[in-house]
Amino acid sequence: MNYQQPTGFSHDQADKIGLLITNLGTPEAPTPKALRRYLAQFLSDPRVVEFPRLLWKCILHGVILRIRPARSAKSYQSVWTEQGSPLMWHTQAQAEALAAHFANNANIEVAFAMRYGAPSIASELDRLLQKGVRKLVVLPLYPQYSGSTTGSTFDAIAADFTRRRWLPELRFVNEYASHPAYIAAVAQSIHAYWQQHGRPQKLIFSYHGVPLNYLHKGDPYHCQCLKTSRLVAEALGLSGDEYLTTFQSRFGKQEWLKPYTDHTLKALPAQGVTHVQVVCPGFAADCLETIEEIGEENREYFMHAGGQKFEYIPALNSSPVHIAALAKMLEENMVGWSMASAEVVKQRASLASACPFNAKS
Repeated sequence: MNYQQPTGFSHDQADKIGLLITNLGTPEAPTPKALRRYLAQFLSDPRVVEFPRLLWKCILHGVILRIRPARSAKSYQSVWTEQGSPLMWHTQAQAEALAAHFANNANIEVAFAMRYGAPSIASELDRLLQKGVRKLVVLPLYPQYSGSTTGSTFDAIAADFTRRRWLPELRFVNEYASHPAYIAAVAQSIHAYWQQHGRPQKLIFSYHGVPLNYLHKGDPYHCQCLKTSRLVAEALGLSGDEYLTTFQSRFGKQEWLKPYTDHTLKALPAQGVTHVQVVCPGFAADCLETIEEIGEENREYFMHAGGQKFEYIPALNSSPVHIAALAKMLEENMVGWSMASAEVVKQRASLASACPFNAKS
């Protein structure tokens, strides 16, 4: 096997630290063709759909990819902006803000990648290693760990590393569901919203759902979601009857984590709750699932059931408090790392050139 090395590598290249944030991904355009490519990659991941591979391949390509792309394209069209996909430009803005935060350190390179679609993890690793990154922190923007999200991201990193000659030292953040900086950022965001719009009768913490059997198989996602809700509620001084934790975005007929967000919102008005606010702490950036599914679809469920006021509290996106929290977590994961001095790099290059084999790569 021919192992890959960074393009233009030389031994006199300065060593750097790479900071890579990742998110799920997005289609290139809100069209059935683009959705078909995106969904084919996403739904082919065995971490996302745990089902016998051959049978799932037949279902995916024989049924789902013939029907779902057109439906999904309509949903994406409703949230698409002049800047493109909200998830894409929010994540890019987060990377740019982090780069500005670390701008005074010439040894740090910041990048972002998507697990599915572009920019791919492989392409961004290429770019970082070409710039001399020898130590790498990967921060998937999933506060709560799940095998279908964070685990899949690690799979992509590991698969890429199997074809590289020189591997960077790796630190991988697999969750930050209870990190104090993250909890404080979510609580501050909610409190700031209350200052402008008032408080609801009930605050709903809505997280992306996963099949119930993932929990039974040991996935910690459900427990971490409940912990995040509890810690944020405590930071806000909420009592147990002032908030709920629910799960959205089901797919297929199997049972998923409960209570379901849509079922909850349909039932609340009959219980006398006519004013709710929904926040989605599992999403680091606003996207289809928050803007359309929560802000539009679930709003309609609640209002049609007799609700009087429904408000969605935006994700943290690239807000200063969020960037500060992400930067703190990245800084914590760089503790103990030091870069080779210019003199050491010079000596390394000299030794390489004097090697009997005249190693240049």
